[in-house]
Amino acid sequence: MSENEVTDETCSIYRARGYDNGQVCSSMVKCRNCNPGEACFVPDQYLVYGVEEYGNINGEEAMKQEIAQRGPIACDVAVPEALETYTGGIFCDTTGDLNTVHVISVVGYGEEDGTPYWLVRNSWGEHWGEEGFVRVCRGTNNIAIESNCNWATPKDVSKKVWHMTTDEERNDPLNDTTVYPFPQPTYNGANTPLHEIPTTGGCRVEKAFFEDGEVKHSPHAWDVVSADDLPDVADWRNMNGKNYLSWNKNQHIPQYCGSCWAQGSTSAIADRFNILDGDLNSTPVGLDA
Repeated sequence: MSENEVTDETCSIYRARGYDNGQVCSSMVKCRNCNPGEACFVPDQYLVYGVEEYGNINGEEAMKQEIAQRGPIACDVAVPEALETYTGGIFCDTTGDLNTVHVISVVGYGEEDGTPYWLVRNSWGEHWGEEGFVRVCRGTNNIAIESNCNWATPKDVSKKVWHMTTDEERNDPLNDTTVYPFPQPTYNGANTPLHEIPTTGGCRVEKAFFEDGEVKHSPHAWDVVSADDLPDVADWRNMNGKNYLSWNKNQHIPQYCGSCWAQGSTSAIADRFNILDGDLNSTPVGLDA
């Protein structure tokens, strides 16, 4: 996002498919619209988003600083069996599992009956946990949640940024110009039901790293505010009476996919666009993973 434009989910929804399992990259994949019984097309203009700065973060105090001051962050976590069957309450793993295989977004923190917790949004749908959320024990690196997190700051938040479609993008030979039947019974112009499309690989990818380190032009959140001045509770679902969070996602539809790395990070960044925009009368941002 720091080097390329990304679109939101009104422009290109996440389909759990990629270059190695049935989806080629094209201008239309970035933004697409369709009319009944006609070839789909690239809109003449569409909103795009980017980030100005980004970096890693770990440890309870730094995480609290970043969340309270600038918004949700994305963090690696382990997934013990009890987390998969979690239905509510403060989750405290007792197995010692620190093998990180999943990414979530931490959207706040608090304390209940003397137990501090992180407020975590998952990407397994709202039917899971506490309407898609889980509260995880805070301060003990439970499920390795305090080991490796990432933050980013949105850019151009003061104004909407429109991408103007070029003739080259409009006529990209990789665009899907199939005229679909209406209603549409097939997927991606293949004239084949989704479950019958052959794949050459899954949608899990190798873990990504900031190869050149973080990009930072301003002080870290914890450089400018004392830890003693942080609020005892931070919850971006209800910050001064406003809910700044983007909608919860389910990474397992339209098919099972290990895309948590995309869902957790884009959800956290979308929240930050909403926070900096501040105008919740407009449509909340939900970024395309």
